[in-house]
Amino acid sequence: MLMLLAGLIPATVSAATIGLRQSACVATLRDSAQPADVVTARYDCGPDAPSRGPDWTWLKLDATRLGALPAHWSLLVDQTRFDRIAVIVVGRAGTTRLDRSAHDLRGHWAPGGLLKFNIAQPGRDIQGLYLGYRHIDDLSLMRKVVAQPGSVMTNTDIAWLVLMGLFAGTLLSALLYNLVIHTGQRYAFQRWYLLWVGVALVYGLTWSNVAALLIPDLVGPVAVRLDFALVGLMVAACNMFFFAVVEDGVLPRGLARVGRLLAAAGVVTGVTAAADTWFPPVLTDRLLNYVIAAMVAVVALSCVIAVRRGSRVIWFYMLGWGPVIGLFLARLARNFGFAPQNDAIDMGTFAALAFEALVLSLAIADRFRLIRQEMERVRQRREIDLAETKALRLAAHTDFLTGLGNRAAFQERAQSLIDADTPFSLFLIDVDYLKTVNDRLGHGYGDMLLRHVGSALARTSRICPDGYIARIGGDEFAILCPGDLPAENRLTDALDGLQGEVWHPGDRNRTVSFSVGSARFPNDADALELLYQNADLALYTAKRLGRGRYVRYDPLQRSLRDLQLTFTDDAEVAIERGEFTLFLQPIVSLTTETVCGHEALLRWNHPLHGQMTPDRFADVLVAERIGPLIQDHVLELALTLLRDEGERLGVLSVNFTSAQLAGPRSAQAVIDRLAHHGISPKRLCVEVTEGVMLDRAADSILGNLRTLHNAGVAIALDDFGTGYASLVHLRRLPVDRIKIDLSFVAGIDQPDGGGTLAIVHAIVGLGMGLGKVVIAEGIENEAQALRLRQLGCQMGQGFLYGRPAPIGRTPEPAALPAPARCLTPPLHG
Repeated sequence: MLMLLAGLIPATVSAATIGLRQSACVATLRDSAQPADVVTARYDCGPDAPSRGPDWTWLKLDATRLGALPAHWSLLVDQTRFDRIAVIVVGRAGTTRLDRSAHDLRGHWAPGGLLKFNIAQPGRDIQGLYLGYRHIDDLSLMRKVVAQPGSVMTNTDIAWLVLMGLFAGTLLSALLYNLVIHTGQRYAFQRWYLLWVGVALVYGLTWSNVAALLIPDLVGPVAVRLDFALVGLMVAACNMFFFAVVEDGVLPRGLARVGRLLAAAGVVTGVTAAADTWFPPVLTDRLLNYVIAAMVAVVALSCVIAVRRGSRVIWFYMLGWGPVIGLFLARLARNFGFAPQNDAIDMGTFAALAFEALVLSLAIADRFRLIRQEMERVRQRREIDLAETKALRLAAHTDFLTGLGNRAAFQERAQSLIDADTPFSLFLIDVDYLKTVNDRLGHGYGDMLLRHVGSALARTSRICPDGYIARIGGDEFAILCPGDLPAENRLTDALDGLQGEVWHPGDRNRTVSFSVGSARFPNDADALELLYQNADLALYTAKRLGRGRYVRYDPLQRSLRDLQLTFTDDAEVAIERGEFTLFLQPIVSLTTETVCGHEALLRWNHPLHGQMTPDRFADVLVAERIGPLIQDHVLELALTLLRDEGERLGVLSVNFTSAQLAGPRSAQAVIDRLAHHGISPKRLCVEVTEGVMLDRAADSILGNLRTLHNAGVAIALDDFGTGYASLVHLRRLPVDRIKIDLSFVAGIDQPDGGGTLAIVHAIVGLGMGLGKVVIAEGIENEAQALRLRQLGCQMGQGFLYGRPAPIGRTPEPAALPAPARCLTPPLHG
C-alpha cells in the first residue's frame, strides 16, 4: 500500500514553488471546444467540482499567484493517465496552447514522478492559465499542480537523482548478492526476495521518472499504468517472501494460506488497476488498496504470532518494515492536512525501501546460516543413517529364524530377474504338518524343523546357477532358479530326493515332508504377482493331492480356480434363491439293519452346472467370506428338517467346520437355536474331522465341543484314521462316535482284506474298548457289511443302505427304531 501511495500522493518542491491544485476549478468540455471556449467556460470550484468529463476535463488555475515568476518558468503536474494533455496560457501577448498526446511526452519529465511544461511568458503577463486532459482517469487521483521558477534542473531534481542513484545501487547490490549465493539451490524465500527486489527496483526507477534517462518514452500514462501493475506484484512478492522466510512450523497453516491467497489477489488487482481503459479507475484503485491493507493486517498478525513462538527471522523482517510503516503514517498525516507537503516524505519512501532491501538480505543471510547448520546436522545424521541403513537393510532382507532371505528380499531379487528379462523358475515349498509338530512337540521343535528344511533347501538350490532361496512365510519357502528347463528339472529331482529325509528333534527321528509347486517366467506369466499366483496354484494342487509331492503349474489349474471363484460370486445369491439343499443318507445298525439316523449332506442345484456335491465348491467357499453364511444356512436347514420331520429322522448328523466352532459363544449359539426350534439336543450329532482339530483355534474348538457334549449333542470324529493325531484327539475330545473312512472299508471284502482289514479291526477294537460307537462309511455290498459285522462294527452307511437323497425320497422306515436296537451307548457313558 505504501508503494502504491508513493506513485499517487504528490511530492512537493522547494519553498519557491507555488501550489495551484487546491485552488483549481473544473469544467468539462467536448472535443470541439476551442481555446476561447475553454476561457469562457463555466468552472465549478470546491467539493462540487466534477472529477472527469466525457471528453476534456479542464482545470482553471489561479493566475494571480504567478506574478513573481520570471520568463521561462516550469509548470509541474502529477503523472496520471489520459489520452492528451494541454496547457493554455492567456497573456498580454495573446493566447498560446501547448498540446501533447500520451505517447508524445519525451523530454517533458522531471524527477519525482512529475510532468514538466516550460512557459515562456513571465508570470506578471499571464491573465489566465488552463490545464486540460482528454479522457483523464480521475482528478481525485491527481494531487499536485505547481509552478516553479526556471526550466533547468533544480536542487530538488538533483536530490532526487542522487537518491535514486543510491536506491538503484543498493537494490542492485542486494540483487546481485542474492543471485550469487547458493546458486546451486534456490530456496523459496530467496526466489521471492529476488523477485521483490527486481520489481521494487523497476518500480522506483519508473515512478521517479529516472528510467526515462534510458527509455525516454517511459513517462506519463505509460509509466503510471506500469506502476500499478508493479505495485501489485511487488507487494505480493514481499508477502510471499514473508511466509517463506519464517521458520517452518512457526505460523499456522491456515494463516499462511490466507496470506498466499491475498498475494495472488494483489497481483490480479494491480493488473486490473492498470487497465483503466477497461475498468473504472477509482474502483480498481480502491480495490488494490483494500487488498494491500488486508495483506498488511495478515502480516502484522503473523508477526505477533511469530514473535510469541520465538522466531528469529521475524525480527529482521520487522526491522526492515519499521521505517516503511513510519513513512506510511507520515503520508497519511500529510494527505489529511495534518502535516505540510514536502519532498522529504517521498524521498524517504525510497530510502526506506532501500533500507528494507538491505535488512531483508540480512534476514536471508541469517536464514541461510540456520540452513547451513541444519544441513551440517543432516550430513552428520546421514552418515550415521548410512551405516545404520546397511545393517538395517541386511536385517530387513534376512529371515531371523533361518538366516535366509525374507519376502522383501525374494520380491526384490525376482523383480530384478524380470526387469532383466532373465528366464527363471519359481518354486514354492510348503512344509507339511508343521502345526502337528508344534502341537505335539512344541514350537521349539517346529523352529528346528524350519531351520533343518531351510538348510537342506539352501544346499539344494545351489544346483541352479545363481539360485536364490528365501523364507517368505511361516512354513513357506521360495526358490528362484534362473536358467533353462534342464536346470529346473535338476532342481525338481533334487527336491524330490529330500522328501522323507530324516531329521532328529532331540532323541527322536522324524521325516521331512513338503509340498512343492512351480511356475516359469516368462512361459507361465510375465509379471511377478501373476507368476507367484500360478506357482501358488500348483502348490495348492500338490497339497490337495495328498502333500509330500511336486506339481508344476498347468493352465487348467487356473481355469479350475477361476471356476471356483465364480462359485463364490454365485453363492450369496444362491442362498437367497434356495439353491442349497440337504440330501440325507441313512445310518443303519449293522446287526438289525434298522435306520438309526441320517447324515445331512449339502448339495448345490446350480442353474448352469446342475447338481453339485461339496467336493466341487466347498473348499473355495469355506475359504471365502461367503463360507460362514453357507455353514449357518446348512445348520438352519438341518434344524428345520428335525423340527418338521419329528422323530422319523432319528439322530441327524451335520458336518461342522472350524469356523463354526472357533468363536467364544459358538456352542451356546447352537444350543440356543435348538431351543428356538424346540429340538432336543440328543437328536443332533456334530461331525468334525481331525483337520478341524489342527486349526489354530483348537483350544476354543475343544471347549465348544465339550459344551455341546454336556448339553446332550453327540460328537462324531469323521474320517478317522486318515490324520496323524487320532489317539490324541480321542483322549482329549468328548467323542461319542468314531467314523471309519470309506478308504479303509473299500478293500475289506477282498480275500486278503485289501491291506486294510487289520486297520479296520484295530479301529473297531479301539472304539469298543473306549466305549464309543463305531460307524463304517462307504459300505457298498453285503460282503463288506458281513465282514464289518464279524469285526464287531456297530453301525454303517453307504450305497448298500441308500444313496443321499432329498427328504421326500429317503427310505421310509416302518417305525423309528428303539435306541437299544441301534446299539447306541449313552451319550455321556
